[in-house]
Amino acid sequence: MFDYVIVGAGFVGSVLAERIASQLNKKVLIIEKRNHIGGNAFDSYNEHGVLIHNYGPHIFHTRSKDVWNYLSQFTDWRLYQHHVLGQIDGKEVPIPFNINTLYDVFPKSMAQRLEEKLINNFGYNVKVPILKLKEVQDEDLKYLAQYIYEKVFLNYTVKQWGVKPEDLDPTVTGRVPVYISKDNRYFQDQFQGMPKEGYTKLFEKMLSNPNIKVMLNTDYKEIININFDTNSMKVLNSDFEGKLIYTGPIDYFFDYKHGELPYRSLKFLFDTFNQPEFQKVGTVNYPNNYNFTRITEFKHLTGQVLPNTTIVKELSQEYIPGQNDPYYPIKNEENSQKYKLYKSEASKLDNVIFAGRLAEYQYYDMDAVVAKALKVFKEKLQ
Repeated sequence: MFDYVIVGAGFVGSVLAERIASQLNKKVLIIEKRNHIGGNAFDSYNEHGVLIHNYGPHIFHTRSKDVWNYLSQFTDWRLYQHHVLGQIDGKEVPIPFNINTLYDVFPKSMAQRLEEKLINNFGYNVKVPILKLKEVQDEDLKYLAQYIYEKVFLNYTVKQWGVKPEDLDPTVTGRVPVYISKDNRYFQDQFQGMPKEGYTKLFEKMLSNPNIKVMLNTDYKEIININFDTNSMKVLNSDFEGKLIYTGPIDYFFDYKHGELPYRSLKFLFDTFNQPEFQKVGTVNYPNNYNFTRITEFKHLTGQVLPNTTIVKELSQEYIPGQNDPYYPIKNEENSQKYKLYKSEASKLDNVIFAGRLAEYQYYDMDAVVAKALKVFKEKLQ
């Protein structure tokens, strides 16, 4: 009945399903464990009429015109540029820490001196990882690096990841830089926006092809049987000769034979207030106070005009399979070596393609995961 079976209805699975159905005119079955499409980008209207992101804020941004144009087939855009503030010493200041933040937290003469030294050492409009800034020899910049490390970075990282920054892979710590600029936007990509009708509508349009069937509330292991010895597969008890595209956790696929790959999970606390606005910008970070990491107010993202507003607080927590969802792979040497064992197992299966954040144990932004899916289609399926 189907030429391809895809596990997971997030961005990777949905983009590949759309490409296969529309470009190859092949039949695709998507199997999704949750009760909805869209993966973590799923959004919905709550009882107050506010369009919320059920799995935390998703702000789309990309430098890729190809990715932007591809998604634009399925949505119009609300042009939106995200701003984030952080509570530091009782003030709400721009995040990432930039030149404007300098003048918010230090006396003017000191801020001017630090600005000059930052530009002389690194240049202007440059993003410097905080751990790199800590390595400089200049005493003023050393002080600044330590200040930012303690006030902005350290406690937020401990809350988010459960470990100190030094124990994380540099690709993780580099995601929170010091930005030598007066640009207060959180992202500087050329294309930024929110799907005008929401992400779920985008996914619905993407999957509306009659060649695509979606099965929700289903663990793929309930209907797919894989014989790893013979590299054969049955779907709904019938022999399946097509390709399986797997976007779920790679360790689960191989029944955790090399142990579980660690992730951080998130808990979301939603609250609605009978007032038009809760905070000045879309997201406010709380690096040092409270047990949550940040608060996002959805109306800033969606542009809705309503008498009430909904926020979400995010609490980071340990991932426990079967109890919560995996969000962020914990990248370090030990976990990377464990992933390589699974990657080696995956390479033995010529009828299965592994793609996406969970299948590759890799953090992807939304645009990167769309680009990844388009690349997989071009290189492995066309």
